[in-house]
Amino acid sequence: EAKKAKQAEIERKRAEVRKRMEEASKAKKAKKGFMTPERKKKLRLLLRKKAAEELKKEQERKAAERRRIIEERCGSPRNLSDASEGELQEICEEYYERMYIREGQKWDLEYEVRKKDWEINDLNAQVNDLRGKFVKPALKKV
Repeated sequence: EAKKAKQAEIERKRAEVRKRMEEASKAKKAKKGFMTPERKKKLRLLLRKKAAEELKKEQERKAAERRRIIEERCGSPRNLSDASEGELQEICEEYYERMYIREGQKWDLEYEVRKKDWEINDLNAQVNDLRGKFVKPALKKV
């Protein structure tokens, strides 16, 4: 009778351990299976589509910005085929004025760039002169 009780106790413990192991394996399977390769593939595909859309929108935005700037700087194109001689002369004068202003702005900007370059070179020379005057002291042993 004691043997049977002992045997029953051992069987009960084995069943309990088996049950715990099965539950643990089920829990692992449930956690492990969330991001399946198929889901990963689908997610990557969606991300690629989204990125392509964003890229396309960005390109369209840049193109619109470029057109706007060109329109602002150059003005809208004129119809020259139907214009009379006086209108053509007026258009030419307007374009000449624009070009004259742009050339002046260009010259001013180039002058500023040359001036800044000269200042940078001067400051670099001053820094190099300062470096040459000071001798690094020898470190003392402590």
